[in-house]
Amino acid sequence: MSKLRILSAAILLAAPLHAQGAERDVWLRDFRFASGEHLDSLRMHVTTLGRPLEDAKGAVKNAVLILHGTTGTGRAFLSRGFAGEMFGAGQPLDTTKTFVILPDGIGHGKSSKPSDGMKARFPRYDYADMVVAEQRLLKQAFGIAHVRMVIGTSMGCMHAWIIGTETPDYADALVPLACIPQQIAGRNRMWRTLAMDAIRSDPAYLNGDYTTQPPGLLQAMRVFVLVLGSPKSIQAAAPTRDAADKYANDQIRGRLSGMDANDFIWALEASRTYDPSAKLGAVRSRVLAINFSDDLVNPPELGLMEALMRRVKGARFVLWPITEETRGHGTHSLPAVWKSEFIKFASF
Repeated sequence: MSKLRILSAAILLAAPLHAQGAERDVWLRDFRFASGEHLDSLRMHVTTLGRPLEDAKGAVKNAVLILHGTTGTGRAFLSRGFAGEMFGAGQPLDTTKTFVILPDGIGHGKSSKPSDGMKARFPRYDYADMVVAEQRLLKQAFGIAHVRMVIGTSMGCMHAWIIGTETPDYADALVPLACIPQQIAGRNRMWRTLAMDAIRSDPAYLNGDYTTQPPGLLQAMRVFVLVLGSPKSIQAAAPTRDAADKYANDQIRGRLSGMDANDFIWALEASRTYDPSAKLGAVRSRVLAINFSDDLVNPPELGLMEALMRRVKGARFVLWPITEETRGHGTHSLPAVWKSEFIKFASF
């Protein structure tokens, strides 16, 4: 049995850490959000691997920024399934040569988020705010204003497209994994709205001032789990009625553990303003975009990526076929699947 087979569909449950990293908090002063709100101090948590190397002009020349998905953290990339394939000696992002930067986005992990105490009074951040914070973090903490590459998974994939369209000179290369660079609509918007409504319509939500997690959060997790994974891999993992029931309960319980209702709503709602499609012609970075044929979040039958990629000069788009190793949307975090394309692209 391959190592990928033993992973749960869509990587729904946390994997053990394979690599360690240096962690720190960086405080961004007077952070102003696109909504007009602001925080006197915004905490950004970051994990790094390797060390920065400077060129003759003193600029860091080996920085690679990797951005996580919704409800994730930078440390998720330290799992054996990711770090073991990407960061070791002789691997594509060998950390003896590469300075890997893994931030927790606003609202996620150990960065500032509603559950820290502000609850529903926390600013209504969006993806553009998150990208600004990520770039300010790199500048303030490491003096980095330009990176060799941005790799983004799911939500991080969308951040990569924002970086490419709003700050075209920021990265030499972009690797967006499992997203589409246009407004979130259709089923992708619907499941987000259904999940948020499940929480907000719960009387126990108390407009965000609950003291224990409202039952509506469980309903939201049920919606969340349904759009992840892939029919083929889930069928293999749960081939009988009883196995399917147990599998669903295990996945929901795994997602629910440690989740906060406000954090979840804010993270989903952050996608509301996302739409880089009109500026795709501004992208100057080299681009390798990879989506997956069994991804229910970004279904390939819509044909959106093929049309959009024609607007990005020189971009390479790969629609990965369904195989025994793919896991739907979560395949973005299984580089053993797509690493061959990455290696061809990332010839530094």
